[in-house]
Amino acid sequence: MKVRTRYMLGTMMVAVLASAAPSVWASSHREAPGIAGMPRVDATDFYMFRSYEPGRDGYVTLIANYVPLQSPYGGPNYFELDNDAVYEIHIDNDGDAKENLTFQFNFDSALIEAGKGKTYEIGGVSVPGPLRQAGQIGSATNDPNINETESYTVKMISNDRRKGTIADVTKAGGSSKVFAKPIDNIGNKTIPDYNSYANNHIFPITIPGCAQPGRVFVGQRAEAFAVNLGEVFDLVNLVPLQGASNAAYPQYDTATPFAGGMVQDRANDDVVGESNVTSLALELPIACVTGAGNGVIGAWTTASLPQAQLRDPSPTYNGTTRQGGALVQVSRLSAPLVNEIVIGLKDKDLFNAAKPTQDGALATYVTNPVFPALLDALFRTAVGATSNIAPSNFPRNDLVTAFLTGFPGVNQLSTVTGSEMMRLNTAFPATPRANQNTFGLVAEDLGGFPNGRRPGDDVVDIELRVAMGALCHDLPLGAELGVPGAVEDTPTDLVNLNLCGADRDASMAAAPVGTAAFTDGAPMNATELLNAFPYLNPPIPGSPNNEG
Repeated sequence: MKVRTRYMLGTMMVAVLASAAPSVWASSHREAPGIAGMPRVDATDFYMFRSYEPGRDGYVTLIANYVPLQSPYGGPNYFELDNDAVYEIHIDNDGDAKENLTFQFNFDSALIEAGKGKTYEIGGVSVPGPLRQAGQIGSATNDPNINETESYTVKMISNDRRKGTIADVTKAGGSSKVFAKPIDNIGNKTIPDYNSYANNHIFPITIPGCAQPGRVFVGQRAEAFAVNLGEVFDLVNLVPLQGASNAAYPQYDTATPFAGGMVQDRANDDVVGESNVTSLALELPIACVTGAGNGVIGAWTTASLPQAQLRDPSPTYNGTTRQGGALVQVSRLSAPLVNEIVIGLKDKDLFNAAKPTQDGALATYVTNPVFPALLDALFRTAVGATSNIAPSNFPRNDLVTAFLTGFPGVNQLSTVTGSEMMRLNTAFPATPRANQNTFGLVAEDLGGFPNGRRPGDDVVDIELRVAMGALCHDLPLGAELGVPGAVEDTPTDLVNLNLCGADRDASMAAAPVGTAAFTDGAPMNATELLNAFPYLNPPIPGSPNNEG
């Protein structure tokens, strides 16, 4: 589907505002030394997009995933969230890189039977049971065979996350502010109909100050982040260019396949179909989150823990440590992957602790990135090049535009503050699932990454291509963005943003392989995922044989 809008491209032809402070992209799966030891608060992915479930076009969906690389069979305690942590989704709707709205999640675990848990009479002695389930679980949220329950509350904070006005998000039509989280997908014998069970944990919500209800879901989901993880981190142990086509994934086909390049195949994917994740999903009315801005919102997710922790030598179910002090941010995420492959090892934990307004301190990592130079060193010979294949435009204004300021006329907020946020123009209509292009914005689908991010966007391939200079070359966006005289599927549809040089020729020359079809060979297609909230597929069961 070709998405057409009234928005004009004109101002996109100018360079990034000189006053915009550059920054860095964000974090995901085990991306920093500190967070690798705290999986319960490790953010893995963040999605933000116009809801494309039929009948929900007036909403925006935000999904914050935590607890990376969950093995479906990883019992018996599985993957609870941290009761001492504060999980937050922040929204900036005026462009100052400060949160205008924060949705704060707090979790609590409890044993049934007044905190004792299910007990069994064993030889005349009452003995607490060892498992989270005490028998087969049906579809009810309060099934009596759930031995350990998880619940949560959601608060909406206006303005500063620690000093702003706090109000409870409640279940629609009632006063209850406590929501149930489903137990993880232990297996088909424990929970025969996990889909129905999980769907009963999707709750309509009343949002303070908002006339329309929203929806919330927190629970385990199947991973949707397609990545050839092992090979990527083994010094990119593959030739990262599109090879022969695979009829199952036609959007990846190229007219000039690279001999010895990657063939798209689910077998290349180390995450999708292998792992689960825990999702915090919100569906919010667009009118209630855009504020007085221009309809563009920026967002990111964080997790924070109390500053002090003292381990208890006599732990109980209700506590293995004593916590105290101010909350300290330990995880932060909007766009994926870049803390792993862009931020220097010495600063990865620092980025996780930073606010968007502090991003200028790490500017060099994005304006002078190392990753393209590594690809040059690894693959210059393999691709038949005789000189440097990494882009030569420094500072990398193309990267600054894509990830730190947004594109003027597309997803730039009314005030431009260089900062790491995911930006979404809520005025662009949602692309129906069947018509979504896995390459998002640069493939003429304005509803896709980096204008927000949908679960079906192949962000690994998009970021590979952008890192190697795709935005330095002509893009087929003239008709979509209303450029006068632009006609679909003709040369007039091509536009150059002049982000990499003083003019079109200089911009293109700065990125010698900017049109190459870079890929890790791990494909994604929106049709493989749900067409309804919370969009990510139900989690892979731990049994039988770790197969769904």
